[in-house]
Amino acid sequence: MPTAVVKLYSLFFKYHLKHKLQALAQSAPPPPSPADPFGIASRLDEPAAPANPSFVDGAASKDIHIDPSSALSLRLFLPDTVLASPAGGAGPGGGSANYGGYSPPTGGDCVRLPVMLQFHGGGFVNGGHNSAENDGFCRRIARACDVIVVAVGYRLAPESKYPAAFEDGAKALNWLAKQANLAGCSRSIGKLRRNVGVEGRVFDSFGVSMVEPWLAAHGDPSRCVLLGVSSGANIAEYVCQKAVEAGKLLDPIKVVAQVLMYPFFAGSTPTKSEIKLANSYFYDKAIRNLALKLLLPDEEFSLDHPAVNPLVSRTVPLKCMPPTVMVVAEHDMMRDRAITYCAELRKFNVDAPVLDYKDAVHEFATKDMLLQTPQARACAEDIAIWVKKYISLRGLEFSY
Repeated sequence: MPTAVVKLYSLFFKYHLKHKLQALAQSAPPPPSPADPFGIASRLDEPAAPANPSFVDGAASKDIHIDPSSALSLRLFLPDTVLASPAGGAGPGGGSANYGGYSPPTGGDCVRLPVMLQFHGGGFVNGGHNSAENDGFCRRIARACDVIVVAVGYRLAPESKYPAAFEDGAKALNWLAKQANLAGCSRSIGKLRRNVGVEGRVFDSFGVSMVEPWLAAHGDPSRCVLLGVSSGANIAEYVCQKAVEAGKLLDPIKVVAQVLMYPFFAGSTPTKSEIKLANSYFYDKAIRNLALKLLLPDEEFSLDHPAVNPLVSRTVPLKCMPPTVMVVAEHDMMRDRAITYCAELRKFNVDAPVLDYKDAVHEFATKDMLLQTPQARACAEDIAIWVKKYISLRGLEFSY
């Protein structure tokens, strides 16, 4: 069973969250203003962690806005393994320990790492890509998996109803594809200038202001992973479907795997875990349903809505989905639906293992007060072992 501390914290968390959701439901959200047409991506009562260009806990971070017409923003996490340059740079703990104003080194190849697009949890109404708990989790994953983590600041409900958050996720993936193409153009132009001595300000200014240097220098777009936490897992699964639909239109981005952590799945027919654990920890049946009412437009509300039940009304057949690893907790009422999702994938020979953690609760590996527990650390390592099967370079594959 969960510890007494977890049980007590869960009671406090649910009490606070229930009243917060009821207040949001009772107060009609104000119409978008010209100054903020986008909505909100975080709430003022939730602690945020500032971005830090120094390598803290094995990763540097910075915030970027990817769309001047909206507030859609990302936080990038760069693991300190990039300090070990093949061209002879220093390893972790040596060389530059600060990437503020970072410019990629010239001459010699940089360390190239897979890119992981991450979607935070919070029941579609809470949380943030820059929250203290999401910041700590992303640093851990960046270090454990040796990837560049790109945390997405998607719009929250009820200020922005479905499909706002899901569209933001797809926009972030498309932005990654554009970045990869811009970086490729910049490298080609640079090579042309070096080889034939091409001069001109047109080449100097072409796309330079739009290229994100961390991704241009260190990102490998052919090894992209989607990771979603709780409600973020629903968004990740949707974005994955969009990636499959786009196919070569996303080149050179290739989604090679997805990681879904205790997804916020629902359905009109109750499962055994939903009946047995209807009053489970952190997110129980009442809170889940209230959050979904805030997410979905009134005329679209249904527990079988594609946003919350990916096994109905799919646009992409399950057989086309990439390898998927699922994290579930013993004391999470939504666990059965996650397990069923993977079982359906395996019917089509998709690699879809389930990592099931005993005595664990919803968000056991990502909740702020649980981040330092042995289970949370073990979960990050288990994810890394599986993911490296699909992101390791040829000849360096991992198995589990």
